[in-house]
Amino acid sequence: MDILSQAFDTLRVRQEEDICFIQLHRPDAGNAINDRMVEELGRVLAACEPAIKVVVLEGLPDVFCSGADFQEIRERVDGLAGAREQNPGPLYDVWHKLAHGPYISVAHVRGRANAGGVGFVSACDIVLSDDKAAYSLSELLFGLMPACVLPFLVRRVGQAKANYLTLMTQPISAALAQSWGLVDACEANSENLLRKRLLRLRLLGKAGIARYKRYVRELDDGLATARGPALAANLEVFSDPDNLSKVARYVKTGKLPWEAD
Repeated sequence: MDILSQAFDTLRVRQEEDICFIQLHRPDAGNAINDRMVEELGRVLAACEPAIKVVVLEGLPDVFCSGADFQEIRERVDGLAGAREQNPGPLYDVWHKLAHGPYISVAHVRGRANAGGVGFVSACDIVLSDDKAAYSLSELLFGLMPACVLPFLVRRVGQAKANYLTLMTQPISAALAQSWGLVDACEANSENLLRKRLLRLRLLGKAGIARYKRYVRELDDGLATARGPALAANLEVFSDPDNLSKVARYVKTGKLPWEAD
């Protein structure tokens, strides 16, 4: 059976001719990123390479992606059976595939895109947004940092805007995200916006897309250079016991680090 027609635990995947639609689908977890989602995304994107011209990455109507799965992190802290060690490499590689794979990657964002959700957005070639969507990096609130997100975000919006979003930790609107260059187009009816863009992208040939993406990577693949420092910084903050205790407390009580017990 072709992988694009298989059932997945964390994704909803459908193929329409040479376009693959991938929906992040963990509604009970706010579309948080867990190991299973990363593994499934890696397999689907690899399957898209030979013939797919456009990959559309979507979330749910109210949340695109809320970032790392804190429950999974808490399970690592508690040493629960089956919990894997922290390994940011596969997620970074998924984002690198979106940025440089031989297809056009389109993020269709509705609702909230936070932390690693911004990583998905920043990695895509084209970002289309609902006008009510919001974008944020909340990591520093827990002593963490968007280490793996930043190489992709800086590539899109520049160092100063990425720095501001990291330090302020507050959401920005879709309109502001568009003015910064994080979002390419924004409308109230983002479904129609996506439809119109796909009609145009369908005119492009697979060989031309693959050749162009390869050329862009050869011009500047700073993402490959940044991989080592990004993974090291991620592992550093996620191995800090104080940071992990803040995450575990939040999962257990819903209280943010500065809130009293």
